[in-house]
Amino acid sequence: MKTDIEIAHSTSLEPISRIAEKVNIPVDSLEPYGKYIAKVPYRLINEEKVKQSKLILVTAISPVKAGIGKTTVSIGLGLGLNHIGKKAVVALREPSMGPCFGMKGGAAGGGYAQVLPMENINLHFTGDFHAITSANNMISALLDNYIYQHQDEGFGLKEVFWRRVLDVNDRSLRDVITGVGGRTNGVVAENGFDITPASEIMAIFCLAKDEDDLRHRIENILLGTTLEGKPFRVKDMGVAGAITTILRDSINPNLVQTTENTAAFIHGGPFANIAHGCNSVIATKAAMTFGDYAITEAGFGADLGAEKFFDIKCRRAGLQPKLSVLVATIQALKMHGGIDLKELAKPNEEGLIKGFGNLDKHIENLQSFGQTVIVCLNRFGTDTQAELDLVRVHCEKMGVGFAINTAFTDGGVGAEKLAQLVVKTIDENPSKPLRFVYDENDSIQDKVTKIATKIYGADRVIIKPAAMRKLKNIEASDYHKFPVCIAKTQYSLSEDPKWYGVPKGFEITIRDFVVSAGAEMVVAIAGEIMRMPGLPKSPQAERIDIVNGEITGLS
Repeated sequence: MKTDIEIAHSTSLEPISRIAEKVNIPVDSLEPYGKYIAKVPYRLINEEKVKQSKLILVTAISPVKAGIGKTTVSIGLGLGLNHIGKKAVVALREPSMGPCFGMKGGAAGGGYAQVLPMENINLHFTGDFHAITSANNMISALLDNYIYQHQDEGFGLKEVFWRRVLDVNDRSLRDVITGVGGRTNGVVAENGFDITPASEIMAIFCLAKDEDDLRHRIENILLGTTLEGKPFRVKDMGVAGAITTILRDSINPNLVQTTENTAAFIHGGPFANIAHGCNSVIATKAAMTFGDYAITEAGFGADLGAEKFFDIKCRRAGLQPKLSVLVATIQALKMHGGIDLKELAKPNEEGLIKGFGNLDKHIENLQSFGQTVIVCLNRFGTDTQAELDLVRVHCEKMGVGFAINTAFTDGGVGAEKLAQLVVKTIDENPSKPLRFVYDENDSIQDKVTKIATKIYGADRVIIKPAAMRKLKNIEASDYHKFPVCIAKTQYSLSEDPKWYGVPKGFEITIRDFVVSAGAEMVVAIAGEIMRMPGLPKSPQAERIDIVNGEITGLS
């Protein structure tokens, strides 16, 4: 079979104006970025149409190194729905160049279920990530300058919470010293870098409903505390308007097309392990405005992305998904059943059955939110019929829908049965109104504990002394009403990335709390998770190249 990029290059793309016409987006409103990409003004969002559209969440079991293919399923479902005559629009996150040059090599779907042009989407795209990075670091520069220019007046910050960001995996920048080399170089201070998808600006960008809301959230960003113990925010420097101008064009969602020339919005890209893991509210509502069905995804497993999608994004945006599709693979289930990575391609029914526990836990979690669940098995060439039948029978016993997806090799035809099941299920048994894990008035500690015990299955939560000191300040402020975003490894329900399956008898350790006042959430850092990833021993960058004028290695 052809590689992803070979399939992408062999696909005949239609002008973006034609893609817009298919879903009734006014062509004269487009802001083209070349022939095949355009910004769509967010002001075209129609809340009445949003209410009428059927929103579908695609999530997954706990991911493994063998892969799950959640984005491929999301795109494939969109293709399948359009194939059976439904008007469906996909809304996905933008890929980060950090993982693209590190582990993944690309994040635009796969095979015959991709969003295109995939090179542009994976590299720079419309500059949204660069704008977010620039906005974040402009705040850093303005903050450092403010401290430098006012230090002789007795101004200073006792604590600085704001960090710089970069859309590169660079472990060397996690902790740095700035201002060295003489007084004119600024005030010497400890600082550090997070990756752009983990930044508060990214979260604000994805949760803001419009430009006014974006500016309001930027104003409220908590930068640090003064020597007198008072909060110091962006609005105290009077630069919120300037920062908003950097993001003014980026706030409009990006319209692209799939391998079958159907519409897709790609906008925003927070990670689900260290951030809230969902594309922008604006893109989701744009997909719901122009599609009778809107398919969106939340990053990594349902314990991370889906929980945050419901408890943070849906709570704030008033969204009510009609259905959740839970993606699994035979190989991933085997790995959760204790089978070694090198042995996953071999038939092993016993290991597969043992892996059902992880699937069942995610089904249980999704149903606890009031969601109707369909399990989508993303089929690989090594899967046997006996293994497929085992999963099918197990899902029947669990009382959830089941469909096999082969969109990777067959495009929309390969997702036809999944699409038919989705339509039938929404018509006959749509999800109930959302039930959240916690109440807004719960304490932050209670919110963390409820997520850890109910969703992860932990016995209890341990909060480190330094984190507890921060927590006491948060609980004494208005921030205690914010939703909680737990940063945790994606590979396990626990905080141990090597503990597959369904861990039992474990604790979740919170070592830090970060207040994202503009994004209106509190981030709890669990275990050893890092907000600036490192590169692997052999990064994908070693395989990315330009050969005969075409980019290779993005797959």
